[in-house]
Amino acid sequence: MKGKKSGSKAKKTRGHGEGCSGCCTPAETGCWPSLTKMRMVKIAKVREEFPGNKTFFMEEEMRFEPGQFAMVWLPGVDEKPIALIPWGRKYCLNIEGKGGATARMVELKEGSMLGIRGPYGRPFTTSGVKKAAIVAGGVGIDSIVLLAQRLHENRCRTETILGGRTKERIIFEKELKKYGNVYITTDDGSHGEKGYNVQVLERLLQKGKYDIVYACGPEIMTVKALETARKHNCRFEGSLERYMKCGIGICGECVVDDMLVCRDGPVFSGEELSRMKEFGRAAYLKSGRRVTLKEYYEWRG
Repeated sequence: MKGKKSGSKAKKTRGHGEGCSGCCTPAETGCWPSLTKMRMVKIAKVREEFPGNKTFFMEEEMRFEPGQFAMVWLPGVDEKPIALIPWGRKYCLNIEGKGGATARMVELKEGSMLGIRGPYGRPFTTSGVKKAAIVAGGVGIDSIVLLAQRLHENRCRTETILGGRTKERIIFEKELKKYGNVYITTDDGSHGEKGYNVQVLERLLQKGKYDIVYACGPEIMTVKALETARKHNCRFEGSLERYMKCGIGICGECVVDDMLVCRDGPVFSGEELSRMKEFGRAAYLKSGRRVTLKEYYEWRG
């Protein structure tokens, strides 16, 4: 690397971006990542979670915060935002083959390469939290693994409520049970309680006081979780999903009102979400056309 003494080695660990906390050597100019630099990373192993959904364990160390994401590129196809999941000092990516690009990504094998940019985005906050409830559904579960781990490391009492359409769609249950109590709900009752995870959240908040409720999953779930938290005067943070292209606040594709999900989020406070006129109501297609949230999710698949 430019400016290094002969024989010195660059650190392999990637850092946070702004607010560097020692991940750069003195000779480096600025903290990883630069806003545009892409590096190719080998897939160390692949684990199928259910048909069409796989977790890719990446052969690279990276430091990131709960709720952050990476832009993941399949050369010659497309680039997509994917949540970062801890794997020791490395990371993994859970990908569901919904569209053309992700369907191609889930076909990759051990030893294949993916382009990675990141980490990006505003993370969940955990400082000072002593008792927390996490509500997660569908592929939103991947974004809360590091959150639960970080809360556990901070000696926070954590209740995690996972929801999915069926048993097979409850992912990372084993990992999350290491960090606190885990409740399961499924639409069809094939695993855990039949019903929705926000119903369990309501019961927990009725029984005791929590410092904060976190949510990540389908937006209607996040809307209901926020309503429940506000009803019980509980602080709230939720992660939003929108169609995203650049990941760094340039293209404007992921706009919600006057905020960008990639730069100002993906994690927003309850106060911010409550002020958003489009939250729970509208989103934008790839073409830029504004549609109802229902139409948006039908398009996303």
